Amino acid sequence: MNRAPLTRRQRRTGSLLGLAAWLCGITFFLPVAWMVLTSFHSEADAATNPPSVGAGLSLHGYREFFGSGSGVSPWPPLVNSLTASVVSTLLVLALAVPAAYALAIRPVRKWSDVLFFFLSTKMLPLVAGLLPVYLVAQNTGLLDSVWLLVILYTSMNLPIAVWMMRSFLAEVPVEMLEAASIDGAGLTTTLTRIVAPVALPGIAATALISFIFSWNELLFARVLTGIVAGTAPVFLTGLVTSQGLFLAKVCAAATVISLPVLVAGFAAQDKLVQGLSLGAVK
Repeated sequence: MNRAPLTRRQRRTGSLLGLAAWLCGITFFLPVAWMVLTSFHSEADAATNPPSVGAGLSLHGYREFFGSGSGVSPWPPLVNSLTASVVSTLLVLALAVPAAYALAIRPVRKWSDVLFFFLSTKMLPLVAGLLPVYLVAQNTGLLDSVWLLVILYTSMNLPIAVWMMRSFLAEVPVEMLEAASIDGAGLTTTLTRIVAPVALPGIAATALISFIFSWNELLFARVLTGIVAGTAPVFLTGLVTSQGLFLAKVCAAATVISLPVLVAGFAAQDKLVQGLSLGAVK
């Protein structure tokens, strides 16, 4: 079917919208680019006012971050963050996919009330639950444990994951499920061989968002962990000392800590776009 040619006004509107999108993207990207550039400057050049754009490049900030001067290694916090984020994301998917399947494909009674209950758990400010969680962790011996963070991150991200997965699984063709049922496929087989491949973009988008939320979480990690289970964001806050703020080192640390999220987003960008746009166009 041939489409009618665009009018001059439509082409002009499209060009203006494209230009506006580019300007918005560049505006949001400039602070990130400035952070990366500052991380390759010396402390003297990074502290100049106004900042020196054409200053010489140096790896001094990265050497300081990796402990060449202070002897403090960032690897334990990075491993703690990676462990808590990856394990909690896997648990979220393992719980969210069956729950969303029940709400979208095999609807339970009053499924809208169930979804509202999931959403209502996100209405409580995190700081309001900090003291009860701290007391429970203290009484159970889970303070300064990465597994406490795994439990917390799983419970924090599960409501959002169920909401997202429910909308994705609602797009799975019913005919495929009926054919699988006629062939005698059980629930596990249906989820793994029928639903999962079709909803893979949505699963990837949900996993990425859960991973980002877990990796960036600071409040609970700052209060409930110490030397053993401290995460990368907690380590980053420790770079602000009474001696001052060393911009090159802080920017180098922020760049390194941001890399896992950027790499994960870049690797799953096609699935992320498909997942977030799934069901948007009928």
